[in-house]
Amino acid sequence: MTQPASTPAPTFTGAPTPATGGGVSSAVWRYCAGTAGLQPDTDILAEETAIALEYNGISHATVLATPLNLEDLAYGFSLTEGIIRRPADIYDIETHEQDNGIVVQVTIASACINDLKQRRRSLAGRTGCGLCGLESLSDVERKLPALPGRAARINPNAVLAAAGRLRDSQPVHAQTGATHAAAWADMQGQLLSVREDVGRHNAFDKLIGHLARQGQDTTEGFAVISSRASFEMVQKAAAAGIGAVVAVSAPTHYAAQMAHNLNVLLVGFTRQNAFTAYAHPEYLSSEGSPS
Repeated sequence: MTQPASTPAPTFTGAPTPATGGGVSSAVWRYCAGTAGLQPDTDILAEETAIALEYNGISHATVLATPLNLEDLAYGFSLTEGIIRRPADIYDIETHEQDNGIVVQVTIASACINDLKQRRRSLAGRTGCGLCGLESLSDVERKLPALPGRAARINPNAVLAAAGRLRDSQPVHAQTGATHAAAWADMQGQLLSVREDVGRHNAFDKLIGHLARQGQDTTEGFAVISSRASFEMVQKAAAAGIGAVVAVSAPTHYAAQMAHNLNVLLVGFTRQNAFTAYAHPEYLSSEGSPS
């Protein structure tokens, strides 16, 4: 009896090679029902690299991130984690590539590094809870003041317009399908800045860092994120003085509660013609179209 010929296994032609803009070209094998076995092809995969953040020579945190806009990441992370008080507290940033990742060396003001050292000493000896690398449950939620009320109301159609534009403003995601985005929109829903990363927190930190470096007034306009709205995203927004967050996906209950307490407009489930406001809907206008 003649045996049917088997489809030869595709051979791997080489290690992934860097593409442009946060993606890496890699060999893949595709299957589609009704076709003859696996078909060799190439695809673009999102870069994910270990990024170590050091402050004045002290190792503080390591994140897995897309190695783009790392200075923005350093500024945003430092601000939202309370390591610095203002952008001017960072004196210098240097990046050094290593075989296993990238070290971002940040030089900050002496008062800030002293506070950071004190914080690290106060954590020593505590029982770790294992949540997001924090040492105890009391470290999960930062003690932040509520933001002042918004003078300018945001038009609902500007929210829809900004969310729609975000879908077309993610070049790394268009290549890879594997990254998140965070954007800053003006009151008309125009996107002024967009940052992407494999991590949603990193993307938001990059955006916040960029806004801080540019001296952007965050009392008008709003942030748009391609992910769900967890409490960390709301907390980062409040730490950066951002009083409105629009998420494509849903928020968590903790996020909605935090947004209410910190006076942040929180919008989720943003679709082509609809969204849901979860906290402070009074900061939305009742007008029919953006001005």
